[in-house]
Amino acid sequence: MTIHAIILAAGRGTRLVQVTPSGSLPKQYLEVGGQSILRRTVEVFAAHSEIDHLQLVIHPDDEMAYRQAVAGLSLPDPVYGGESRQESVFNALMQLNAAADDLVLIHDAARPFVSPATIDAALAGLRDGVHLHGVIAAIPLTDTLKRVEDGIVRETVPRADLWRAQTPQLFRFGAILSAHRKAVGAQLTDDAAVAEAAGLKIGIVPDSAANFKITTIEELERARQICAPVDPGIMPETETPAPPTTWLPRTGLGFDVHRFGPGNAVTLCGISLPCSHSLVGHSDADVALHAVTDALLGALGAGDIGDHFPPSDPQWRGASSEIFLRHAATLAAEQRAMLHHVDLTLICEIPKIAPHRQAMRDNLARLLALPANAVSVKATTTEGLGFTGRKEGIAAQAVITLQMPAQIPVG
Repeated sequence: MTIHAIILAAGRGTRLVQVTPSGSLPKQYLEVGGQSILRRTVEVFAAHSEIDHLQLVIHPDDEMAYRQAVAGLSLPDPVYGGESRQESVFNALMQLNAAADDLVLIHDAARPFVSPATIDAALAGLRDGVHLHGVIAAIPLTDTLKRVEDGIVRETVPRADLWRAQTPQLFRFGAILSAHRKAVGAQLTDDAAVAEAAGLKIGIVPDSAANFKITTIEELERARQICAPVDPGIMPETETPAPPTTWLPRTGLGFDVHRFGPGNAVTLCGISLPCSHSLVGHSDADVALHAVTDALLGALGAGDIGDHFPPSDPQWRGASSEIFLRHAATLAAEQRAMLHHVDLTLICEIPKIAPHRQAMRDNLARLLALPANAVSVKATTTEGLGFTGRKEGIAAQAVITLQMPAQIPVG
């Protein structure tokens, strides 16, 4: 019997994404105690004496980050994930050269603190439970549960038989592969649900709350505190406690105006739009990206765009405004800022924004390494009033929201 382990690292979670100069960095590649979350997870399974084969599942856009994370480890080529967790697992199962009675562990990459003892218990539980098709790591619920409708508590749900599912989840290969074939197209949240839908019998292995999944900034900070080095020469009772790290919200507001001049197109969010005029400026006059850049710099407390790219400096004449925004994103990454959302409003009579809004939104999301649903691009007019109403130029305003780490004094 061969034991396989599938590590799922193809997720694109939006709650915990680090902006870097080269793009977004999903949570599984963020560092915890000097190592990526993914590598910590992989090393637990790679070191387990009973696991014969590891299969990683990644997003195709993360190839470089993945190679860096697992450098030096002897692993087979990763499998690309699908649109959902369910599809990603199915892709990995199809890749395995496994017999029906082989065992397969399925684990989330974002759970780096899984214990070898939990893996041992799962393997023992399935071997002993000859009537079972699988077992899952889980924690019995201890909190009181309420069913809420329209903001009103309608019912207290008995918790006696309720468990919180975690990973790893262990199955007999033939059974879980068959269950996934039947579940193609369904929207199920974990492999136990896939197995249940196929009528398989699944057991429980009690797990530890230490095996938590890192999905939020607070959980990331908790993981970093767990992995923080301890000076063995300092006794706990005499050590001065370090200030706890917390995450503070920041909001940045950007505003910019450019007047019209001769030409037949304007550049907004890096996209060229046909127009009866062009915008005048020292760079490419992308008023939209200038407003967003100023908003990001403002949220960071890093001055404004003119401080970093003075209009008196000839090297920025005609420069792409993407350079300015990428510079601000680099500063955000250096400060470990977590960018969450950008809201951009363009104020103009010409050109018509609506036909190009999606392209502008997509490009802005790409530049900031944000999911599309975290970027808003809107347009309005001033009903013929003011310089925009007279078609003399375009104004733009942007609001950025992010979180930054801050040391809060104890007491």
